[in-house]
Amino acid sequence: MDKEQVQAAIAKAKDISTRRNFRQSFDLIINLKGLDVKKQEHQVDTFITLPHPRGKKVKVCALVAAELETQAKNVCDSAILSDSFDKYKDKKEVKKLANSFDFFIAQANIMPKVATAFGRVFGPRGKMPNPKSGAVVPPNANLKPLYEKLQRTVRATTKSAPLIQCAIGTEDMKPNDIAENALTVYSSLLQALPNEKHNIKDTYIKLTMGKPVKVGEKIEVVKETK
Repeated sequence: MDKEQVQAAIAKAKDISTRRNFRQSFDLIINLKGLDVKKQEHQVDTFITLPHPRGKKVKVCALVAAELETQAKNVCDSAILSDSFDKYKDKKEVKKLANSFDFFIAQANIMPKVATAFGRVFGPRGKMPNPKSGAVVPPNANLKPLYEKLQRTVRATTKSAPLIQCAIGTEDMKPNDIAENALTVYSSLLQALPNEKHNIKDTYIKLTMGKPVKVGEKIEVVKETK
């Protein structure tokens, strides 16, 4: 998969998409083969830092103690103090919280409290603060660089099916930036797969409400007529 092929697929996906009254996202879909995702050694779960932001704001909530309170409130989109965790005894409230943010940062020395308060809901949703993404931090951490990094971070995971799907941009971004994000996900995934490119069946680009376009196929883009 090369840049030219990705850019051609991006152009075609735009070309065949109906205009919507909202800004659509571009997704990269990578179908895998030769893997049994029920086996732990075949499961993929990796965080990838893109060269460009995804085009939509990534919302981050910090779960912290007093040491990081002021910084978390200034840097992150929301901050919840460990003293307030008791307010989230209602499972519906925890679900609402999980759905409101893309990433959660947690102060390392209160992780047991985080797990107790939020783990039963956050865990199955993949929202628990994860050391792999740098989201479990010491009490003296500088949160701003982490927050900025998370704005360019996607999580590639196979979950229950042999495919990876992640957002790589929005339709108002430069095609070159979207393509570079796609290639970064692809190359990072190769390193996470046991047999690298031999585990990749095919790759598609699609807009939120559009049809998938296969990367690498001969594509003819028809310019829109006014």
